[in-house]
Amino acid sequence: MTWDTLDWSALERFRELFLRGGPATGPYWNSSRDLASYDFTYGERIGWKWDQVLRELQLRRWRPASRHILDWGCGSGIAARRVIAFFGAETFDALTVWDHSPLACDFAAESAQRAFPALRVDQATPGFLAAAEPLGLLVISHVMNELAPDQLATLLGLMDRAESVLWVEPGTHAASRELGAMREDLREEFQVVAPCTHGNSCPILQPGNERHWCHFFAPPPPEIFADSNWVKFGQRAGIDLRSLPYCFLALDRHGDASAPADLARLIGRPEFFKPYARLLSCDATGLADLELPKRADPALFKQLDRTKAPLIYRWRRAGGKILSGEALDSPAAL
Repeated sequence: MTWDTLDWSALERFRELFLRGGPATGPYWNSSRDLASYDFTYGERIGWKWDQVLRELQLRRWRPASRHILDWGCGSGIAARRVIAFFGAETFDALTVWDHSPLACDFAAESAQRAFPALRVDQATPGFLAAAEPLGLLVISHVMNELAPDQLATLLGLMDRAESVLWVEPGTHAASRELGAMREDLREEFQVVAPCTHGNSCPILQPGNERHWCHFFAPPPPEIFADSNWVKFGQRAGIDLRSLPYCFLALDRHGDASAPADLARLIGRPEFFKPYARLLSCDATGLADLELPKRADPALFKQLDRTKAPLIYRWRRAGGKILSGEALDSPAAL
């Protein structure tokens, strides 16, 4: 697929479907060209979200232990391909894909096989989905607003068999809080690897915090802003190319519980004013509205404004004022 062969009518149809939301009433792919057009545009943007999630997992020093991946609700298969590319094709022996659309299964399987010729790629059979044996790493991407009750039940059954779970969704209020509720149901069974820095009950779901939601922003590749094709796509799709909000959940059944207990994860983006920055921080003690006076730590103030890295910090603070902070990627924060 190239910009010259892109099916714009299919992309406009997808946009209407995505804006409408709600459980899918059936496959919305009509052809492999539909999937290729989606994968080249909307799928690539989803890939940028996965890139940021995977960078965060690398900061957390997490890698998948299982050598098998199941990409459930795979669509074009962009999520599994990003995971395999990030950790290295040699890390995995097999990929299984499933989608309610046979066209999507075919496209995802063929795309993965082209990208990773040595990898065994299969499509999930009813017997595989109904079996009881462990299935390894379960990858889930952008399915929340399409899940009918029976599909959710199926997915929960697969999670019971998973060694680890990586789940990425749009950064909307509704999707984030639904994913947070899933976390609450699963945190006794799995270690919460990310985005949380703790395994306690989610403070965002506590009474009084209804206006908040756990979401973050992925940085698009800077070169797209000078690419007239991406600019045209953004205009026709009604998308702000600068904004890639997402939420996610990383779970591991046998994870390392020895991670630092005093780290905090910023929610959303900091707000910057001339003399200070204001931010929402989540750690093992709960949510906190904090302020960083610029004069307290000018370098940190500048870093928070400019960094593209996941916002995970160890604070030194006095009440609601931040005195200084170290990012997780700095030696002092490890």
